[in-house]
Amino acid sequence: MKNLLKSLLLCALLLVTLALPAMAEDAVSSASVADFYADAALTGDDLMNAINSFTGTYLVSTTNPDGTPNTAFLVFSMVKHEDKYYLMIGSAENQTKANLLANGEGMVVYGANPAADSDKPYPIAGARIWFKALEDASLAETLNTSGRPGALFFEVTAVRSVG
Repeated sequence: MKNLLKSLLLCALLLVTLALPAMAEDAVSSASVADFYADAALTGDDLMNAINSFTGTYLVSTTNPDGTPNTAFLVFSMVKHEDKYYLMIGSAENQTKANLLANGEGMVVYGANPAADSDKPYPIAGARIWFKALEDASLAETLNTSGRPGALFFEVTAVRSVG
């Protein structure tokens, strides 16, 4: 009887030990599925106009060749063409640009400056924007209305609130 109780206790302990990593992974991965600032999210033309105001916080996130994240403060702009949105990123020769050219995808974050009378002194209006490289060279020429040499263009694939 004693051996049976020990075996059952050992099995229960083993099951709990195996379940902990799965529960922790779920808790961590599910943390980013809620859009806490969805009411303040910017989308469509409002997002494009805010980005193109060149005020606020601009971050570009890519992946380095070794798989580590790369995030840089880098101002970008947004262009609309035939009801689709595109990002224009101009960058000096650096790791972020190398990653963009190699991977062709990433995420940018735009955070609008909070209003002076806001009870939140940090950006809650804005968006996280996922993108992928634009393959159509003639469309890139059409989008480059500023004529900026070396500008990189990306198709917007998803937009979510800043948090």
